[in-house]
Order: sequence, then structure tokens, then C-alpha cells
Amino acid sequence: MAGDPQTPALAAGDRVALLVPGSAGYLDGVISLLVRGIVPIPLDPRLTSTERTAILAGLEPTVVVTDPAGLAAVTAAWRAGDIPLARPMHVTSGTTGSPKGVFSGVLSPADADALLAEERDLWEFGPDDVNLVLSPLYHSAPLRFAVGTLLAGGRVVLPATAGHGFDPAAVTAAIEHHRPTTMFCVPAHLQRLFNYWDTTGWPDLSCFRLVAHAGAPCPDSLKHRLITAFAPGSTWEFYGATEGQFTACRSEEWLERPGTVGRARPGRGLRIDADGLIWCTVPAHARFTYFGAPEKTAAAWQGNSFTVGDLGRLDADGYLYLEGRREDLIITGGVNVYPAEIENALSEHPGVEDVAVFGVPDEDWGQRVCAAYVGEAEEDDLRSWAAERLSPPKRPKQYRRLEEIPRTLTGKILRRELTPGS
Repeated sequence: MAGDPQTPALAAGDRVALLVPGSAGYLDGVISLLVRGIVPIPLDPRLTSTERTAILAGLEPTVVVTDPAGLAAVTAAWRAGDIPLARPMHVTSGTTGSPKGVFSGVLSPADADALLAEERDLWEFGPDDVNLVLSPLYHSAPLRFAVGTLLAGGRVVLPATAGHGFDPAAVTAAIEHHRPTTMFCVPAHLQRLFNYWDTTGWPDLSCFRLVAHAGAPCPDSLKHRLITAFAPGSTWEFYGATEGQFTACRSEEWLERPGTVGRARPGRGLRIDADGLIWCTVPAHARFTYFGAPEKTAAAWQGNSFTVGDLGRLDADGYLYLEGRREDLIITGGVNVYPAEIENALSEHPGVEDVAVFGVPDEDWGQRVCAAYVGEAEEDDLRSWAAERLSPPKRPKQYRRLEEIPRTLTGKILRRELTPGS
């Protein structure tokens, strides 16, 4: 605990900040809070004191947990099948601005039932499931899959990599020993695992019934390897955000419509406005506010629909294609350029392991398209590659080779770290 050795009595609607590493006890704590209607706030335990102070000031937690004793003090007994009466209040990453807490308050019994059923029915969580966790549990997707599995009576495997580093050897050992049935990952996880297995030998992956990926664009070549590696019908992509979930897409649908992230999840609807913004209509149990920020909440909602600032298009059958984020949009010579499209094209080059596209100020064009990449490709080769696949405004004017692309732990590019003066 932080500040007070005595744990105050907790009531429904209270908030508990969790700044401890992921573990089985962490999951017990989260679930025991949720079923009492108490809102956990999962945070990165590596935050500096300055970062903690700034974030927590806007979240007003009742309790701040910073050690195992504090975690035990807020944990109570729970049983498989218990119904969460709240959603965790995750904090948006802050990669494009100040972090915001996504808050849903205490759910009504009907909304709590609907929220639990929605995840269970979509992913078919059951008592025979074994969920392999690859990402830190303070992120929303890995926590959601782990909690859903435990509430259904299944079990969760947390290899050493579920802390903060990602170790392909530890993941491989967990697959061979525990034979997991489900796994959530980001494309960077898949790339590292496949590269490792190409060198050391591939494990038996037949135990998996569900491999879901999200969090960052998946290059076409990597997607095809994913589909080949795992059993037919077992691989999915979904599109969502800290704020909520939009779509789900079996890989077989993606093969029919390359580039799509799927259609609206059950109970949701999608529309694209005149500016290209994606709006998602959601049921009552999926509503949220930005805690303590009514103006940001108002900007995110139109009736029962919300947006997180992503841009996209819908085809005639309702399949969504992402075109990037409004904040990432590059306007060069009056032309809108979406980094995701360029990154996808460049990532297909055999000499490119990772790539990020960003804009920098330009006196003549307003912004200039630039690319940073990891790999052995030469700049001239990349210019020729881009010329064959991209129209002139989309072709990077500058290339920068790096040892590593700056990303969050969930795979999102930190573009601010690539631009001058950031």
C-alpha cells in the first residue's frame, strides 16, 4: 500500500490503483474487486514517481497498491461464474496526448450480465481453456482474455515474459508444457516467435483453438504465416481501443477481403462520417466516460456512438478497413497521407524487419513524409520499392535506419519519438 498501512473499507464505486507486476495473485485481486463493483485501475508498475503523481492526481483512487501485501489486503474470495459489476478503468496510453482514465462506473445487474455474456459468447471461453498471457496485465486486452478465462472456470499461464520483457524461449516452453488453448498477441509477438522458431524448431501448435491479435497493423506476409502456422478457423484479428471494442474478424474473412479488420461485433454498429472518422454504436453496458474530463467525453460521443479518432472506410458488406489515426495523418501539398498504408507497403520488402512512417514540417509542402526502418535494405532499394507501389505524395522523402522502432508494449508506434524536437 502507499501512504497508509491501513486499508480503508472499500465499497462499490471505489477505485483501486494497481501498481504491481502481473501474477496469479494480481488476477485474483482484479476479479475480486470487479465482482464487488470496485474499479481496479491497472497501471505500469515501472512508472516513475513523477509519472505516478501526474496520472493518479486525475484518477482519485481510494487506495493505491504498490506491493504484494497491499494487493492481498484488497483481495477477497471469488468463484468461477461470479459476475463483474464493473470494468477496469484502464488509462489510455498517452502516445498522442495526456493519459485519460476510461471509466464505466458500477454496472446494473442487467448490464453486468450482458457484458460477461458478450465476451464469453464471442470467444467461447470455457472451463477447459488455458489462456497463455504474453503481454503485461495492466493492458486491457490481455487482462480481458485472462479474466474471461478464469470466470469461465479455465486457467491462466503466466510465463516470465508476461512481466515486462518478451522472451520467445519462455513462451515456447510454456506452449510445450501447458498446451494452452487461447492466446492474445500483437504482431510484434508473432514476428519474434516465428523468427525464433525458424531458428530453433517449431513447437506443436495444435493445442490452440483461438489465437487473437490486435494492437497494431499486421503486415500481409506475417498474416499469411499466422494462418499457415495455426489450425484453420483458429486465428482472429479484432479492432478496438482502450475505450471499447469495434470488430472481430476470422482470418478466413481477411483472406477474402485482404486488409479488413472485420465487421461490427454482435450488438454494435459502425459508420464513417464525412471526415472519415469511425463511429461505433454500442449497447448500454459498453458506455464510458473519460474520468474527470467531461469535455473530452462530450467530444467522443454522438448519441450512442463513440469515436477514438481513427479513420477508415466500410465496404458494401460492412467490412471495415482502417486508414490510420487523425493524429497521425500527414498532409503534404494538400494531400492526405495515411502512414499505415505506407508502412504496409514498405514492410513487404524482404530487407525490412520493422517500419514507421511519420511527417515532419516542410516549408514547401507543409509536411514531408519520412520513414524509419529496421533491416538490411538500402535506401535506394526502398525508394525503388515505394515507386512501384505508392503514388508520389505517399513516397517517403527521407529514410532513417534504426536499431529499433520505438513502440509501446502493445506494439503501437511512438511517432513522437521519431519527429524532430519531440
